[in-house]
Amino acid sequence: MNFGGIKTVEPGQVVFIDKGRKVHARRLACCHHTPCLFEWVYFARPDSVIDNANVYKVRVNLGRFLAAEIRNRKLKIDVVVPVPDSARDAAIEIARRLNLKYSEALVKNRYIGRTFIMPADEKRKSSVRQKLNPIASEVKGKRVLLVDDSIVRGNTSRAIIEMVRECGAKKVYLASYSPPLRYPCVYGIDMQTKTEFVARGADEATVAKRIGADKVIYQSLESLKKAVKLENPKLSEFCAACFDGVYPTGDVSPELLKEIEDERNLAHENQLELNI
Repeated sequence: MNFGGIKTVEPGQVVFIDKGRKVHARRLACCHHTPCLFEWVYFARPDSVIDNANVYKVRVNLGRFLAAEIRNRKLKIDVVVPVPDSARDAAIEIARRLNLKYSEALVKNRYIGRTFIMPADEKRKSSVRQKLNPIASEVKGKRVLLVDDSIVRGNTSRAIIEMVRECGAKKVYLASYSPPLRYPCVYGIDMQTKTEFVARGADEATVAKRIGADKVIYQSLESLKKAVKLENPKLSEFCAACFDGVYPTGDVSPELLKEIEDERNLAHENQLELNI
């Protein structure tokens, strides 16, 4: 089978490249298509296209919708600062829509990996300080709106907010262009147990207090779905399990979630013992 261009891998389809560099594709199962929303939020590069929905355009849409929500809050903001890199596209759109100054006040060290997937809290906390360096002159004495793709445990957000405050920021608000993450992923992403999510059982005010922000603003799940559908109206259903706890495969029971959580907790305890 010879592919003449870029094509989407269908649900239930397997693609195999043999030693002769020939591409083979076969649909092994007829599956209901529910693509993962978090791909557009965080994992994919902005120049990617997933299910014919351009990731960059989706994130710009997310910035537009979040700007409307921020405007409703009537916050006094002096500067919009993205948490690099994935939040940049949405942050630029937020600043444009609200007619605010935009600044790359957080400079990323590209030799540090993604703190989202680091296994231990202490390693994540220290890596944030190594990963990002603030430009103090851009935030000193200002009311800063930080824009990030998501808030998971809250450790990274807390460390960034502390750094910005240390540089003399008057106020620090944090806007997440995804909804609150509250449930673990069981489909291949190592996304914590439910007790580790900072938003679990918490509203925006509680999350703000936990991470040290003056205010937290979340995107709604409805707006996230709309941002993707605008780029491909044919997409009707999604996997939003990490946001709403609804697992589309229908085979994820409370018992399975508890088993996964117990295994993670045991692995965490063993790691702590090795570090002692």
